[in-house]
Amino acid sequence: MIERIVRPQTTAFAHCDLPCGIYDPAQARIEAESVKAVQTRYQDADNFKGPNQTAEDYKARALNIKEQRADLVKHHLWVLWTDYFTPA
Repeated sequence: MIERIVRPQTTAFAHCDLPCGIYDPAQARIEAESVKAVQTRYQDADNFKGPNQTAEDYKARALNIKEQRADLVKHHLWVLWTDYFTPA
C-alpha cells in the first residue's frame, strides 16, 4: 500500500548527472590550446626568453607551465567523462 503511494509514477532517464547544457568542454579546449602554445614557444626558446634568462631557464619554466595546463586538461576531461557520460 505505502509502496504504491510513494513510488514515482514515471521513471526519468538521463545521460548526465545535471541537466543538459551544464557541462561545457570549452575550458578543456582552452587549456589544450595553452599546452600547444607553450610547446611551440619551448621549441623556439631563444626568441622568447627574457634578457636576463637563459634558454634552459625559459624551457624549464615553460615545461612546468605546460605540465600544469596538461593536468587541467585531464581534470576537465575526467569531469566530463565521469559526470556527463554516466550509464542510464
